[in-house]
Amino acid sequence: MDDRLIVALDVPNALAGLDLAQRLGDAVGFYKIGLGMLTGGGLALANELKGDHGKRIFLDMKLFDIGATVESAVRGLAQFDLDFLTVHGDPHVVAAAKEGAAGSNLKILGVTILTSLERADLDAGMIRPGDLHEITVERAARAFDAGADGIICSPREAAAIRALPDARLIVTPGVRPAGAALGDQKRVETPASAIAAGADHIVVGRPIWQAADPRAAAQAILAELRG
Repeated sequence: MDDRLIVALDVPNALAGLDLAQRLGDAVGFYKIGLGMLTGGGLALANELKGDHGKRIFLDMKLFDIGATVESAVRGLAQFDLDFLTVHGDPHVVAAAKEGAAGSNLKILGVTILTSLERADLDAGMIRPGDLHEITVERAARAFDAGADGIICSPREAAAIRALPDARLIVTPGVRPAGAALGDQKRVETPASAIAAGADHIVVGRPIWQAADPRAAAQAILAELRG
């Protein structure tokens, strides 16, 4: 299985997520479980896919709090032997998360700027003026300095972040096959262009789980990556 593709199980609950994973079968080996499914059995699904089906799991919680709280939360999540966990890329959050993950194989990924945001959204949130691309790259650099194992960014920033001296894992949501609906994503690229720009993994959700044949949709994306 080509683990460069991470399928986002952004479906209502664990039963729907397990059904989708079964339909995808051995075509997909890496899944993202996000905050939206947390109250729908997300952690139970993560454990089942990991322990019973041998899948890799990316837990997309985007944690943000004071350091002690983040450290405690990550320590609790690290016991489940999952693969990736997101926290906000602020240095104090990343450093606390790394403390919480100590002794485990859980990799901490810092979120830079959400792929659904653009400069007007940053203005509304009173985030400092400046070019969105440059801010994203700077946040990535600071997250790496704080110890992050990787970062989350849009494909459009992947090349610049890959060029950083200490760049590590780069995971890119905001990926859409050519012709797919953008939904709420604003800074998007195709799967092949994201990988070519330096991403280690791409995250794709709706273009797969909304497809009439999710397995065929996933296989088409994998074929694009290999081609």
